[in-house]
Amino acid sequence: SLLPPLLALLCLGVADPKADPDEPWCPYKVGGDGAAAAGARLCFRPPARGFQCAARGCRAHRSAGGALVANVLRNGSVLLQWGLRHWGPPPPRPSAALRGFALNCSWDGTYTRFPCDSVELGAACRDYLLAEAHGSVRYRLCLQPRYAPPRPAPPAQCVEFRVEPAAMRDIVVAMTAVGGSICVMLVFICLLVAYITENLMSPALARGGHAAAA
Repeated sequence: SLLPPLLALLCLGVADPKADPDEPWCPYKVGGDGAAAAGARLCFRPPARGFQCAARGCRAHRSAGGALVANVLRNGSVLLQWGLRHWGPPPPRPSAALRGFALNCSWDGTYTRFPCDSVELGAACRDYLLAEAHGSVRYRLCLQPRYAPPRPAPPAQCVEFRVEPAAMRDIVVAMTAVGGSICVMLVFICLLVAYITENLMSPALARGGHAAAA
């Protein structure tokens, strides 16, 4: 069926040509409150297999149970990753199969906590991308698997993190660049002083010693 690829192009633009076509697409639906939740569209995204959080451009925050990881990237986006083994053993009955995941988001305001958009994800999903997260805001994301009856849903696992503001990132980059330039200049000055001492001062001292001896 051409429906999933067409919906993926409508929701996310052109898919990554390097994505493995044999891997399952991740269906998801972003909802809000009331009419926004009722009119949510079903979208598809390719999985981010093999992603590693590099220390220079990423910061990983893990939930207490270890199932959910929030990879806060330097560009302000957040890639969520999770696995099922931290939620306990698989269901003993095939009828109690995994139906999907429910992701709830909230962030701290000045005096209260505000809800973000909730996301319903399919059973094939193991990651989700928050493309734009606000800087200087403390987020709390909770993920809960959904199983078919009679198995109840296990407790949600939550992760909290704060995205570094863009202005602060620019300041840090600028200070790093300036600090590196200062270090280079200091090294150059030290080498110049050593060269002057070795090649100019030593002959002058030697000539002064010969004159005194004469």
